[in-house]
Amino acid sequence: MTTPDGIGRTAVPAVPAVPAVPAALAHAAGSPRYWLPSQAAVAPTTAAPTATAPAAATPTAPTAPSTPPSTPPGAFNVEAVRRDFPQLHREVNGRPLVWLDNGATTLKPRQVVEAVAEHYSMGTSNVHRGAHSLAKQATQVYEEGRQAAADLLGTPDQGEIVFVRGTTEAVNLVAQSWGRANLGVGDEVLVSAAEHHSNLVPWQLIAAERRARIRPIPLLPDGRLDQDAYRDLLGSRTKLVALTHASNVLGTVPPVAEMTALAHRYGAKVLVDGAQAVSHFPVDVTALDADFYAFSGHKIFAPTGIGVLFGKRELLEAMPPWQGGGNMIDSVSFEETTYAPVPHRLEAGTGHIAGVAGLRAALHYLAGLDREAATAYEEQLTTYAMGALATVPGLQLIGNAPGKIGVLTFLLAGTDPIALARALDQQGIAVRAGHHCAQPALASFGLQSAVRASLALYNTVQDVDALVAALHDLQAR
Repeated sequence: MTTPDGIGRTAVPAVPAVPAVPAALAHAAGSPRYWLPSQAAVAPTTAAPTATAPAAATPTAPTAPSTPPSTPPGAFNVEAVRRDFPQLHREVNGRPLVWLDNGATTLKPRQVVEAVAEHYSMGTSNVHRGAHSLAKQATQVYEEGRQAAADLLGTPDQGEIVFVRGTTEAVNLVAQSWGRANLGVGDEVLVSAAEHHSNLVPWQLIAAERRARIRPIPLLPDGRLDQDAYRDLLGSRTKLVALTHASNVLGTVPPVAEMTALAHRYGAKVLVDGAQAVSHFPVDVTALDADFYAFSGHKIFAPTGIGVLFGKRELLEAMPPWQGGGNMIDSVSFEETTYAPVPHRLEAGTGHIAGVAGLRAALHYLAGLDREAATAYEEQLTTYAMGALATVPGLQLIGNAPGKIGVLTFLLAGTDPIALARALDQQGIAVRAGHHCAQPALASFGLQSAVRASLALYNTVQDVDALVAALHDLQAR
């Protein structure tokens, strides 16, 4: 399965403007509840939309079944995955929770919760500096977490993995260290109009300090990045290109490898924000040839407060420390201080050790799944959701780029986005409303606010049906 740039997923065909909910996904009595049929069965149709609302979702039982449901050969067993996520089995406002706010944060499997609890209950210690047994055990878990992150991103060198608080801190680290050392008067940083504020504001701050210039890569009407405009923007003054690997408001997956290759022809570096990508499809930074790649643990089923910055070793070794303190030094005197080798030079102070324990557990959990089957399942569910949402009168979906991830941002005619999100919450459906920390992306469509439903690998057709039924009901009032 390959992306437009060769990284680990297939492109989902564009959905017609007003498709019907595929009949092949109707839930026959007695059929397994949480698997999707083959890709052919969920291909979009050009039939006219159904005049009636989809059936309401069957409530998820608060306790998991004792035996897994029968699953077709090669299918992704979402029912088994759901049993690992306790929060999916609670109620909100007297209704079974339908969690469709994965773009903001993903839920945590019990394995992650147990790993964090284990650290605090039995394994508490600082890392790297202690000679006692618990320090050695904590250090082992910590460095195994670094190796798990290296494996996730496809780098053979775990020294290229720097622990940070999240994607935001990763981008700020690169901007304040690499950017301060390499940007000068008149230099240019290209930033796509699809970026989260975390991959724009840090570049604005350092550009203002260094008297460099930010230049936006515009969007096309379907949410794709304008590749012709991008080629025209590249030049001898381009020092860095900041790209999302998957947009948090449009779901767009740009051709990152192709765009990186073009930037490298001009000697520019490329930083990729992978916060929304890593949980949805495999990533290989070597194949992408990214200079920097960042993601947040809480977007990939791990705790908040822990994240990862990948950087090519030669770049990390040339970057001056951003923060000073313990852990990042070799020796200190009033006359001279020397610094530890990377990655520790860029990890001042005590890290989020419990967070790394949780990240390690989350990445091991993900590695234990069939990623190809999980990615195909999410693609099929996204196609289904786009078709189902198109049956809601007055609903406008924002972003329809081929191959998008399951980010479904929309407006409902005559309804304020915040009010709509609150109304859905009363039915147990969690979505996000607002500007999604991506105001330039929404402004490209003449918008200031929208509702966003975002899918993860534990979501189901029933979750989508619950959302669509609620929207039909609210629109009919």
